[in-house]
Amino acid sequence: MDERSILESFGRQGLMRLLGARITHVGAGVVHIRLDARDEVTQQHGYIHAGATGAIADTAGGYAALSVFPAGSDVLTVEYKINLLAPAQGEAIEAVGTVLRSGRTLTVCRLEVFALRGQERTLVAAGQQTVIRIERAGS
Repeated sequence: MDERSILESFGRQGLMRLLGARITHVGAGVVHIRLDARDEVTQQHGYIHAGATGAIADTAGGYAALSVFPAGSDVLTVEYKINLLAPAQGEAIEAVGTVLRSGRTLTVCRLEVFALRGQERTLVAAGQQTVIRIERAGS
């Protein structure tokens, strides 16, 4: 699927809009999503909330998978697991979804989330995701 289609689909995601997340890179089998730090996405200690971290990781993996699917496809998450490795603190976090293996039906992606502070990138979460390819409604 092409970048324009991925960006249009992302634009229809209410949760990403609510969080203020944005796609910063689309490549074949890889998508980056950035979420700037703001009070609205933090938890009680001031770190970016694990729920927001997981949401952008899941979304980055889903769009990474979609980027290798044929036109007319769509994607749904079957499962994902994420390990929180360090507090998500800094100016922003960036999720990177990377396709590890794409099959006819199921695709497995690596999920990584980095805290950004100036030029410093710190891995704060890592995980894996399985998604299923479906036919887009109306296709």
